[in-house]
Amino acid sequence: MLLYPSVDKLLEKVDSRYKLIALGAKRARELDAGLPATQEKFESNKSVGKALEEIENGDVIIDPDLEDQV
Repeated sequence: MLLYPSVDKLLEKVDSRYKLIALGAKRARELDAGLPATQEKFESNKSVGKALEEIENGDVIIDPDLEDQV
């Protein structure tokens, strides 16, 4: 169960649950592949949690030009 970050706070950044899950999964795969994180300290140890924290902070967004492809 997801406790942090809150789903309600995440949905303020992304307008649908589907887009949120797609963006979080894509970013988690990037983190697993070795791409650098946008922040130094995370509350979560897992890549999905880290990705969601980055989304909550506004560091990771859906590109408006590519939004229809997500």
